[in-house]
Amino acid sequence: MTYLSAAPEQTLALGEAIGRKACEGDLIALVGELGSGKTLFVGGLARGMGVEPAAHVSSPTFTIMHRYTGRLPLYHIDLYRLDAAADLYDVGLEEYLEGDGVAAVEWADHGWEMLPKERLVVRLHQTGAMTRAIELQPDGDRYRILIGELARDVTVAGGFLAGESMRGGTAR
Repeated sequence: MTYLSAAPEQTLALGEAIGRKACEGDLIALVGELGSGKTLFVGGLARGMGVEPAAHVSSPTFTIMHRYTGRLPLYHIDLYRLDAAADLYDVGLEEYLEGDGVAAVEWADHGWEMLPKERLVVRLHQTGAMTRAIELQPDGDRYRILIGELARDVTVAGGFLAGESMRGGTAR
C-alpha cells in the first residue's frame, strides 16, 4: 500500500495513526534516503503512542538509540553508522527488537539479516521538496492486520485517506 504525502504534517499524521495501533513487540523498519522523512514519521509514531508532547524526537544517528516513554516504550534505533549488521548484537540492540515496546529502526536496510522477519517496512521516497510516497509493506500476519485496520478507518491530516481518492494525494 502506498500513500502520497503532500506535506510534512501528513507524514507525521500517518506515523501517528500507526502509533495508535502499535502493540508490544512491533517492529517498524524504515528505509529511505537522507531527508526522506524517516525521523518525522517516527515523531508521529511517538505521538500516536502517547509519548510526552514535550519530548523532541530526533535522529539517534550518533547515539544509535533513543528511548521514549508512552503507553508503551518506543525504541528509536538508527543503523546508519553501523559498519556491519553483526554490530547490532555487539551494541546489545537485539533485546529491543522484540521486547516490551515498539522498535522503530531507521536505515533498516543496513541490517536486514539481523532484524526479525516479521515487521512493517515503511519505505519513504522523496517525490518533491515537500512531498513523499510512503510505501507500507506488511511482513507477517500481525502487520497485514494492522495495515488492513489502517486502510479501513484512517483519515490522516487534511484528507490523507487510505482509499480511492484523497485530497492532496492518492492511495494505491
